[in-house]
Amino acid sequence: MTETVHIYCDESCHLENDGMKAMVLGALWCPAERQKSLSRKVKALKAQYGLPPGFEIKWVKVSPGKLSFYQALLDLFFDEPLLRFRGLVVPDKQLLDHGRFAQSHNDFYYKQWYTLLNRLIDPEKHYRIFLDIKDTQGRRKVAKLHDVLCNANYDFDRSIIESIEQVQSHDVPLLQLADLLIGALSYVHRGRHGSPAKQALVAHIRHRSGLSLEQSSLWRAEKFNLLVWRAQS
Repeated sequence: MTETVHIYCDESCHLENDGMKAMVLGALWCPAERQKSLSRKVKALKAQYGLPPGFEIKWVKVSPGKLSFYQALLDLFFDEPLLRFRGLVVPDKQLLDHGRFAQSHNDFYYKQWYTLLNRLIDPEKHYRIFLDIKDTQGRRKVAKLHDVLCNANYDFDRSIIESIEQVQSHDVPLLQLADLLIGALSYVHRGRHGSPAKQALVAHIRHRSGLSLEQSSLWRAEKFNLLVWRAQS
């Protein structure tokens, strides 16, 4: 039987004129048949640390009082071989010269999602992609991204990339974990230092991944793969 993979995607500071320096996209994935058991592990960790089942894991909610929980959650990710992550960072959107490449910021946005996701696609498998999009163009973006990925993989009958769905992150624990990881990358690349708890989580990810988070990982890195995008000179 052909394996189905679930990919959970999130984004931060992706709009052209949002006043934020760095744009971050991220994807967390696992075998579809194991997503329920992995989600239960996240929920069990919440219970272990006295958090209600409905507590939503988000980078913006990181605080000293919940630091131990978030560190344990990161350890769950790094210790669980079925979970993998790939992130893409555009360090400074102000340096983008869309006119030079005859593209809009929207075109660039889809190119980066393609760059992030296409490397994950194995034509011998099936994929369902879940996207947490935070602006009003969500439905249109989902349809456009599905077209781009399917066309790139000659998947005209959508038998490989079966679906791309917009979901509410508060219902999907693994999407919340993706939010935490891209939040840390965004924190690093926006040069933030104001929260000791967030700094501690960044340090924890650096320790567990062996990466500075400021430079790309090795291309073949499987557990925590990172591409820090650089503009062509």
